[in-house]
Amino acid sequence: MKITDAIFVKGSTKLRDFPAKKLPEFAFFGRSNVGKSSLINMLAGKKGLVKTGKTPGVTRTINFFRINSACYFVDLPGLGFAKAPTEVNASFFPMIKNYITCGRDIRIAFLLVDCRRTPSEFEEEIIAMLSKQRIPTALVATKCDKLVKSKLAIHLSQIAQVLDVDKRDIFTTSAKSGAGKKELLGIVGRYLQSPLQPA
Repeated sequence: MKITDAIFVKGSTKLRDFPAKKLPEFAFFGRSNVGKSSLINMLAGKKGLVKTGKTPGVTRTINFFRINSACYFVDLPGLGFAKAPTEVNASFFPMIKNYITCGRDIRIAFLLVDCRRTPSEFEEEIIAMLSKQRIPTALVATKCDKLVKSKLAIHLSQIAQVLDVDKRDIFTTSAKSGAGKKELLGIVGRYLQSPLQPA
């Protein structure tokens, strides 16, 4: 798939404010500062599409981006930003849960994990919720340019063990180098053609 047009549609915190259910959606989940916004910018080939910043916790709403007038990329808030007010962090998880369970046409969820970090209960809970709703999930390791190959292999094995997945099923990416762009856009293209998981 090649992205030729990407625009921000709206940011919402409540279901009633979401865009009408006219297009399939590709959702991006992950902890605060995992690199969701940077990855979406990289995939879209549009550096300023999603607001990014040096301070974690920039994304505080569910943001919808229309891609090629064919689908939405949905950027979910990241949990775990220590400096955010407690009530803000507390509101994020119910917001994410409501999005997952409200019946949107989510073709696949991309769950992002910083390749240098060990997954926690957050990732496990997201996987469980997505599985319950029968939403396919692709595990994406971000910031892979930060580690040399040997260390990256070790960290990927640890991530796979914690989340009980095959290491070979983890997509390695770097918003800085563009690594993984072709593979992830390939997944988007396949799921865009059909809501069923490709063989």
